[in-house]
Amino acid sequence: MVTIVDYGSGNLRSVQKAFERFQVQACITDDPQVVSEAKRLVLPGVGAFGDAMRELEVRGLVEPIVRHLQADRPFFGICMGMQLLFETGWEGGRQQGLGVLQGEVLRFDLPVGMKIPHMGWNTVTWRADSRWQATVGDGHYFYFVHSYFPQPHDEAVIAAQTDYGGAFCSAVSRGRLFATQFHPEKSQAVGMRLIESFLNDTD
Repeated sequence: MVTIVDYGSGNLRSVQKAFERFQVQACITDDPQVVSEAKRLVLPGVGAFGDAMRELEVRGLVEPIVRHLQADRPFFGICMGMQLLFETGWEGGRQQGLGVLQGEVLRFDLPVGMKIPHMGWNTVTWRADSRWQATVGDGHYFYFVHSYFPQPHDEAVIAAQTDYGGAFCSAVSRGRLFATQFHPEKSQAVGMRLIESFLNDTD
């Protein structure tokens, strides 16, 4: 059973379908009680950092998500769901995040001629000691669409980096928390391998 958090950000059905490919039940919900009881929690999302946090707060979802992470239960954050893990986002001014990971979410500052948002396929380089490096290896293309990226204060949580006008953090991992800036559900076979690895986490 996988619980997918609904806070009105869209893209939920494609995430649900990706998990259902592995014959698991994937429930989309905005019920705080259901989220608090989740064994495996998925936080997807697109849109603006501040709007996303306000929706989580209005729906009473912040506390159960944070408790899930503090208990080190399996968690998969996708795109905005990765950015929200950090203390501060700077989209539309300073915004408070979930604060589970130390760091901030910054806008790309790119050389002339490079476009924002970073949209389309790009490669990912995994940290050598990461379980995810063993799962997929380096050089595979994943699908991105974002204008902001996280900058962790603790480099130990960086699971992968991607180059777009310079290296940026494109995945984080700590305990049973895993999150990606790219969209595994849109990244074909290699994205499915990450999702399958998450589902196989039974430690």
